[in-house]
Amino acid sequence: MIKYNKHAGFITNLEDGYIMTVKYYPIVSIISGQERRTLADEFLDEIRNELGWEIIPVKSVDELKDEELRFILVQSGGSENAFLRFYDQISDKPCYILSTLHSNSLAASMEILSYIKDHGKKGAILHGDGKTVARKLKALAQANEALKKLRGAKFGVLGDPSDWLIASMANEVVLKEKLGISLVHIPMEVLETEYEKRTYEPNQWTELLLSKGYDREEMEKAFCVYGALRRIVDRYGLHGVTVRCFDLLTSVYTTGCLGLAILNADGVYGGCEGDIPALISMAILGDLTGKPVFLCNPSRIDTTNQEMVFAHCTLPINMPYECDLTTHYESGIGVAVAGSLKEGDMTIFKTSGDLSRHFVKKGQILANLREPSLCRSQIKIKLDDYSYFTNNPIHNHHLVVLGDEVNAVEEFFNLI
Repeated sequence: MIKYNKHAGFITNLEDGYIMTVKYYPIVSIISGQERRTLADEFLDEIRNELGWEIIPVKSVDELKDEELRFILVQSGGSENAFLRFYDQISDKPCYILSTLHSNSLAASMEILSYIKDHGKKGAILHGDGKTVARKLKALAQANEALKKLRGAKFGVLGDPSDWLIASMANEVVLKEKLGISLVHIPMEVLETEYEKRTYEPNQWTELLLSKGYDREEMEKAFCVYGALRRIVDRYGLHGVTVRCFDLLTSVYTTGCLGLAILNADGVYGGCEGDIPALISMAILGDLTGKPVFLCNPSRIDTTNQEMVFAHCTLPINMPYECDLTTHYESGIGVAVAGSLKEGDMTIFKTSGDLSRHFVKKGQILANLREPSLCRSQIKIKLDDYSYFTNNPIHNHHLVVLGDEVNAVEEFFNLI
């Protein structure tokens, strides 16, 4: 469930997700009649009925200046000069054009958007029937709220990236400029020192996991990793953290799998192997959707059946509908999570460490596997095309959420 905050016109609604107030400024040709205005009103009513949002006109474009998202309703052709008269007042932020199916609205909207782009500004046309535009509005609202959450966020990097991540680098300057986020580099010794305190705060997730009856000594060690991570997150005020977790195998003789699983369920993004681009991708996808995110490895592609397997030894403990506990795959020690995800629509995503390119695609989870030669949480998926993974991949780790969230991801990258 996505919960947005009141400061941008969003209110929490536990049953319906969220409600947004959309303010728009209407423009129309001076020769247009009432019929064109009526058709535009019917278009807006379709959107209202689809979303349940307030969509209200403003009398002056000045009323849009405090809005994060600026909407202009183009009711007819011939309204381009009306747009020119006020655009300079709101050109500091992207401008979104609501375009109807009638009265040459699209033609005028295309001319207006061309003017916006020719002057180096951002904007887009939201065109189609009410249901189509409603989907676009929802995705745009998600993208805007995610960007607000990320601005000013700090992400911890505990230790260097694992030695095998030879391409998974991040450009900290670009991340700061485009997303407003900063990285906090923390030596692994800080985590190891915290671990030696051998304490953690029990919660619903630790109680749930204890009920599985797995080796109590190993569970306590794994929980102490969680406790150490939780204290570091709180100390530094982190939105997320990535850990050079394989070092824990030799320093404290356990793994970070369970600790990261609980941390993610707590609402703090926790990534593996010191992989910064994967952590940033995880946070973008999580903040966009309000859903838990599975950070996983592409494990194999079955070209005969057009299927693919993703796997990892941890995932947010609030994501699977059931899970078992077992050992970490590569080392055979510690506690790893073998979770099962709901079959059906899913979205896979990754962005590069400089945000210069991204990949997002809808697929379907076909089955959950339990193969002994793979990391412990395993999903078999189906996509309509696999060429990205073999021709032009963005590093190794990728991110999965349940449901179709492609539109929200694309709108996010249109905003930044």
